[in-house]
Amino acid sequence: MEPIIGIAGIAIMAYLISLAFRRKKVQPGLTEETVRNILGKEVAFYKKLDDNQQVAFAVRVMRFLQRVHITGVKTAVDDLDKVLVAAGAIIPIFAFPDWEYRNIHEVLLYPGSFNEEFGQDGNERNILGMVGNGPMQNVMVLSQENVRAGFKAGSDKHNTAIHEFVHLVDKSDGSTDGLPEALIPHQYARPWLKRIHEEMRLIKEGR
Repeated sequence: MEPIIGIAGIAIMAYLISLAFRRKKVQPGLTEETVRNILGKEVAFYKKLDDNQQVAFAVRVMRFLQRVHITGVKTAVDDLDKVLVAAGAIIPIFAFPDWEYRNIHEVLLYPGSFNEEFGQDGNERNILGMVGNGPMQNVMVLSQENVRAGFKAGSDKHNTAIHEFVHLVDKSDGSTDGLPEALIPHQYARPWLKRIHEEMRLIKEGR
């Protein structure tokens, strides 16, 4: 039995080492200085924060990138893509300093739009972002082109990355129903839903 245990122990150790190595390779060479430079140039939300808040935001962006893989599918992923995806993740939860995503481990970047089956070919490619289910559970798919465009000046209302991470926050309690119970105490649920319906009415009225 001892040789078997020894082999199993070696296999487990090798797996843990490879896992740690993979995590370190998520963003090779991506230093805090690089992160803050990209945020300062590309992310309007970050620019409006004070100095202490900017430090906190950059730290959370780096922490996200240490836990979540950003993988290109038929496209190359660079530091800009990684930081923008992470910024899209942190913006919705920045007011909740102790909250982290537990329901995502990878973001797939496609070069452009895709269909409901995540296909990149054909005429039905009208999706720019989607939170996966079933076999794609804990995975998000985003259009690389749209992620970059979403952070351009004046395009805040059309930021697909932020939009999809809001869905992920909502989904963290088990259902995507517009009520993020993981963040909102029970007594605030009714006022929250009332406010949501008021905002929807204003949107429909063009306001």
